[in-house]
Amino acid sequence: MDSIDLIALEMIKYFKNDVRRINHALKVFSFARLIGKAEGLDGKKQYILEAAALLHDIGIKVCEQKYNQAAGHLQEIEGPEVAKEILLPMNIEKDILERILFLIGNHHSYSKIDDIDFQILVEADFLVNIYEDSMKLETIKSIKHKYFKTKMGLFMLEKMFEV
Repeated sequence: MDSIDLIALEMIKYFKNDVRRINHALKVFSFARLIGKAEGLDGKKQYILEAAALLHDIGIKVCEQKYNQAAGHLQEIEGPEVAKEILLPMNIEKDILERILFLIGNHHSYSKIDDIDFQILVEADFLVNIYEDSMKLETIKSIKHKYFKTKMGLFMLEKMFEV
């Protein structure tokens, strides 16, 4: 098993019987992985993307316990610390760890998108959320126009939702 597999297992262990959250994370991870490979990310960026995708919503449990809700801005506050607890024992290089935590701590702040790994994470999360939240066609079109930039992300969005 490689360290991405270990991160996936730790995420599953953390969410325990919350199958909906586990499935969400695994779906976002799968889309992010595919888009990253299609966009030609180097190994380091691909690793950062995959790790962040697996853990992007890891703060939800703390948010629900602490605030009785899981709003995106609260996930951004609580998520990095939970992710750090999971990732530190894996001896991940400092710059890689910091980038993963940055992505987790900003994944709902679209104005902060600063690189391809962040862009892909947002697109992958939208691909899953559009379906899980049964979004209307007009909303999907708006999301496409505002947030999708990668060729593979656009391809997937168009094929999956006919927009």
